[in-house]
Amino acid sequence: MNQQLTGYAPTPVVARMENHGRAMLKVAMATGQDLFARTGSMVAYEGFIQYEPNPPAVRQIASQWVTGESTPVMKCSGDGLLYLADYGADVVVIHLDDDALSVNGSNLLAFDAHLQWGVERVKGLAKFAGQGLWNVRVSGTGWVALTSRGTPVVVDCGRGEDETYVDPDALVAWSPALKVKGKRSFKASALIGRGSGEAYQMAFSGQGIVVVQPSEDSTDRLRIQG
Repeated sequence: MNQQLTGYAPTPVVARMENHGRAMLKVAMATGQDLFARTGSMVAYEGFIQYEPNPPAVRQIASQWVTGESTPVMKCSGDGLLYLADYGADVVVIHLDDDALSVNGSNLLAFDAHLQWGVERVKGLAKFAGQGLWNVRVSGTGWVALTSRGTPVVVDCGRGEDETYVDPDALVAWSPALKVKGKRSFKASALIGRGSGEAYQMAFSGQGIVVVQPSEDSTDRLRIQG
């Protein structure tokens, strides 16, 4: 039986963050290299690792992340290997090199605690979506792990002059340097029983990437108001 299971055993550590399979994140923890992770995402660990839910240092920032719920962030510290997952969603690992990423809060799995981060309103969208869109901006040099409902596509917006249009409910993350605007449209899903009326896409242009998942977020983050 052991021989049959060898293909699932942990692999040697080669980076601070890496995938173990499609839907699990492996993090090499060390003293002084703390991690922020989505509360409840720990599935296993080796070594001595401590967890602090709702840490005071981030409580005020993360209070804007969700409404009516506790802070969805826990601080992880110690030495060992930490395994994180989010209900079988695909895990995407990104290393920022003095760069930034704007992430849908529900798709942010973990990030190095030394990175700068905060919840911010996406500019230029309030007139399309009532209250607008709030995202988590992470910047600096370090590791970030995202989740995607299925294998995502990463679109390089700098390859051509045309804008890239994305359904907001399928949007995972994008480069903050991109220009963003909304475009009204009649959503095709209104014709197949998923609702009716106007919706809109987000149009991206400039130099940067957009990460899109092959599944629309059921929270329906952005819709035309009024």
